[in-house]
Amino acid sequence: MAFESLTEKLQAVFKRLRGQGRLTESNMEAMLEEIRVALLEADVNLKVVRQFLSSIKEQAIGQKVFGDLNPGQTLVKIVREQLVTILGKEEVPLSYRKDGVSVIMVVGLQGTGKTTTIAKLAKWIRDKEHKHVAIAAADIYRPAAIDQLETLAKQLAVPFYGDKNTKDAVAIVKKAYHTSLENHYDVLLVDTAGRLNIDTALMQELQTMAKAVPVSETLLAVDAMAGQDAYNTASSFHQQINVTGLIMTKLDSDARGGAALSIRHLTGIPIKFMGVGEKVDDLEKFYPDRLADRILGMGDVVSLIEKAQEKIDEKEAKKSVEKMMSGRFDLTDMLAQMKQVQKLGSLGGLLKMLPGMPIISAEQQEQAEREMHNFEVIINSMTPEERYDPDIIRNSRKLRIAKGSGKTSADINRVLKKYEQTRDMMRMLKSNKGGLGGMGGFPFK
Repeated sequence: MAFESLTEKLQAVFKRLRGQGRLTESNMEAMLEEIRVALLEADVNLKVVRQFLSSIKEQAIGQKVFGDLNPGQTLVKIVREQLVTILGKEEVPLSYRKDGVSVIMVVGLQGTGKTTTIAKLAKWIRDKEHKHVAIAAADIYRPAAIDQLETLAKQLAVPFYGDKNTKDAVAIVKKAYHTSLENHYDVLLVDTAGRLNIDTALMQELQTMAKAVPVSETLLAVDAMAGQDAYNTASSFHQQINVTGLIMTKLDSDARGGAALSIRHLTGIPIKFMGVGEKVDDLEKFYPDRLADRILGMGDVVSLIEKAQEKIDEKEAKKSVEKMMSGRFDLTDMLAQMKQVQKLGSLGGLLKMLPGMPIISAEQQEQAEREMHNFEVIINSMTPEERYDPDIIRNSRKLRIAKGSGKTSADINRVLKKYEQTRDMMRMLKSNKGGLGGMGGFPFK
């Protein structure tokens, strides 16, 4: 996940300040140097780094501890405020026309994930904004992009417009716009052509397209892995076609993330969305304060709650909790709990939303997700009687379950041990009248 290295280094800086009475010139200089190195290693633009550190130093030096905050906590507060400022202070919503069809052009270079992002955006606007959405394929130079977008549109059950028999992208967009008007759609998303590099022909086509239909938004898809080049790309597009918003893609990758910290401050273009995975659900609205909290390791509980409210069946969750707390917890219930967690996204992404949770490596995440998959396969290979009463599973049953699931007896034992640990925890919570916590207790070894 992006920013992991930056998060670890910033947390180490804050930790070293603990126990000191106040922020001084001497203890700040060393800390600011470490922050400078961490930001530069994260690919943050040098100009942004200098302004960032200057603002921190101006606020921090000589300040007394704020109330009960120690110097480390004081620095966290100041750094967080500066991160939010650099990222844009407030979220910027999409702009729609009051009547007619709102046309949103998505532009960008090849390889940024632009076509997939269009599908994600269509789903987000339909599900979150409750608008009728259509998609137009105007990348006439790459037939694979048209096919890909058509396939995604079918998966989403979203109207699709495209024409492989013409090389006139503007004509495609005009036809799609008028068809959308006739069908009373609210939003038309336009997938435009990409290039390996910005060229005159590309810009002229985008400019002509923007004049042919009333464009409400021009969103630029920017690859988080592009580093310093992301700023140059955004600036070039913005100068020629007036970009109204950015979508940072591939923030689930091992990108250092500096582009997101630089691009908003340097160009003035607001970041509106973040791509955090490959699935059509993996698009998040951009909130500067929430991303700042994630970068500082403070979690993002608000986003996690919103995601849980959207993905988790409240009645099923309540039913599961009641069974667990009553002591009638079996393997079917444990499997249902696991599936609820899986709906919320990748394990690494979830942990970043919880304050104080460890950062796990890609290998650890893969191992944990593989273990969850193994658990599901093994439990599905059991009889209803065995799932209801796991205590009856002895050696002969273990051998049969192992053979049926393609796993080993040791794998079966791990599932049963995990069940026993969870059951014991539920009994303890019941006796203490405590609350539920954790995410199934999966270890990160």
